[in-house]
Amino acid sequence: MAKKITTNILIQSAGDLVTSRTETRAGFIAMALEKNYIAIPYIEEAKVLKSLASIAKEPMELLKLPDLRVGLLTASGLSDKSLNYLNEEDRTLAIKGLIENFLEPAGEHFIDELVYRYLLTKGDALGDKARNLARVLGERKFLRSLIAIFHLTGIAYQWKDSDSNSWLEKPDDDTGIEKRIKALYWKKKKDRLLLLNINVPMVNKNVDVSVLEGLPSDLKVGKQSIIHQPDKYIALGELKGGIDPAGADEHWKTASSALNRIRSGFENVDLKPKTFFIGAAIENSMAVEIFRHLQNGDLSNAANLTIDQHLTAIGDWLINL
Repeated sequence: MAKKITTNILIQSAGDLVTSRTETRAGFIAMALEKNYIAIPYIEEAKVLKSLASIAKEPMELLKLPDLRVGLLTASGLSDKSLNYLNEEDRTLAIKGLIENFLEPAGEHFIDELVYRYLLTKGDALGDKARNLARVLGERKFLRSLIAIFHLTGIAYQWKDSDSNSWLEKPDDDTGIEKRIKALYWKKKKDRLLLLNINVPMVNKNVDVSVLEGLPSDLKVGKQSIIHQPDKYIALGELKGGIDPAGADEHWKTASSALNRIRSGFENVDLKPKTFFIGAAIENSMAVEIFRHLQNGDLSNAANLTIDQHLTAIGDWLINL
């Protein structure tokens, strides 16, 4: 049987998909910079905490400063979620435990110890954000590329703001818009909706990127929504933004399983929408597998997130479906 030519003319061999060492290094640096950026609020809070606490001459005096109560609770190791299960007496008990067990033994350096304990707890919150950082940065890069294509090809678009949950027209200044996009709508030949991270009923799982034929008004509440209409799905894909080569195979296994579920779910209703994969860390072995799926038609398209030409090609493909 003759091999199928891949949709993306930039991918003519498995090697075309592999992430270079240069792009891997660049990805790690970008992640580190973003982690430092999201840490800024915690650092500023710690500075304010230290300033407010400096009024106290000894640890127990901290209990008499109402403006410090939230900071003291955090330094005690209590998360925002845990506070929902504690009354004021419980909270005071936790603060006293912090003071007696950690601040008083620190002597004259008790304020520094308070700040360290505060940052230790906030570090857990930062870790939670950092775990989702690869996905977030991947989505932003993908969306930024799509918006650039819209601009350069003169295609008008609307976007759904994740903050207000409202559909908005293309702004005059779109700086940072990719951080707030929940969905996109455009019309070239037909009406198209691009939705991020939705639970697709036919699959009964979350799908990273879904392209449907429809209008923003078709996204209704409940089963009247377009997402419950199988024949409206044009393409569905998995986007993996993790850059660490050590986790590349695992990301692909997860994505491959998800893509198989998508294909099976739609085969159950006699439909075959297009499927695609976009990944940041693509190693040799998985590149061979991805390319094989492209050749046999299981995958309609694929792209390396770190290669600008790939993003442009797959973005243009999606917009023109």
